[in-house]
Amino acid sequence: MPIGDICVREVVTATRETTIQQAAQLMRENHVGDLLVVEQRSGVRMPVGIVTDRDIVVAVVAADLDPAVLSVGDIMGPDLETVQEDEGIFETLNQMRDAGVRRIPVVSEENALVGIVSTDDIVQLLADEMTEVAKLISREQRREMATRK
Repeated sequence: MPIGDICVREVVTATRETTIQQAAQLMRENHVGDLLVVEQRSGVRMPVGIVTDRDIVVAVVAADLDPAVLSVGDIMGPDLETVQEDEGIFETLNQMRDAGVRRIPVVSEENALVGIVSTDDIVQLLADEMTEVAKLISREQRREMATRK
């Protein structure tokens, strides 16, 4: 299954110029723990960074810096790990593990933003699949008991 099939396509975004205070407000209003930082290139949103609630706490709050003055561009990492939307789930997990990230933007062949996937999304998918396997086992047992009477 391609990662594009399970990614969250409604992504909350910001620009490099968005202040940390505005970013925190966006996270609160949208009930999310991260913002994708994007740039418009030829009318297409291209992900260039990510800022998490943890980034804000560690880089701004703990350092007692002014969130109204700093921007997300000041605290986002220099390199953004992305995954192509047609990549498999297992390959995506390997890439996330190797990069040490819990969230990864999903992009098209042209590197346009498609969505985002987190470890939570993948765990939910696996849990749903395991539930279906458990149902299969239960039905098989009932079928066997019915035919062996």
